[in-house]
Amino acid sequence: MTVLEEHEMRRVIRRLAMQATECAGGTEHLVLVGIRTRGVVLAQRLQAEIAAAEGVSVPLGILDIALYRDDLLSGCDAVFKGSEISFPLEGKQVVLCDDVLYTGRTVRAALAALSGVGRADCVKLFCLIDRGHRELPFRAEGVGKSVPSGKNEKIIVHFHETDGEDRVLLLK
Repeated sequence: MTVLEEHEMRRVIRRLAMQATECAGGTEHLVLVGIRTRGVVLAQRLQAEIAAAEGVSVPLGILDIALYRDDLLSGCDAVFKGSEISFPLEGKQVVLCDDVLYTGRTVRAALAALSGVGRADCVKLFCLIDRGHRELPFRAEGVGKSVPSGKNEKIIVHFHETDGEDRVLLLK
């Protein structure tokens, strides 16, 4: 089942970009950090929308959480590619971006990885899809769409940059 078509994704991302700017009190202290891989694409899209609306290119970093995952010992296939954050986090309002929020385990790993980079004034989580079923007590400040789903279902996010199309699917 299709959850979001291309035109809907564009609208949702535009709204998230404006919400991120508002949450940070403007662009002066705002930085975007995308969780590898699809969180980076979301962060890049937010950056482009903010630049179009505000005329400012906010800094963007890439966060690799592979070494911080709690499933490394259970045969997880994560490959560490490294983080790319070339700006200080001190004094910044970080918008941490991911495509899907589910159990909260990715967020836990991301916060651990981010703390190794620096200490931001504030970290807000933004995601394209929130599907519920939290195992850890995290919530997103910015959510593109909430999609209640069963644990046996999957949410698949496709971006042009990684998959050749923009679409979000719910698979049974």
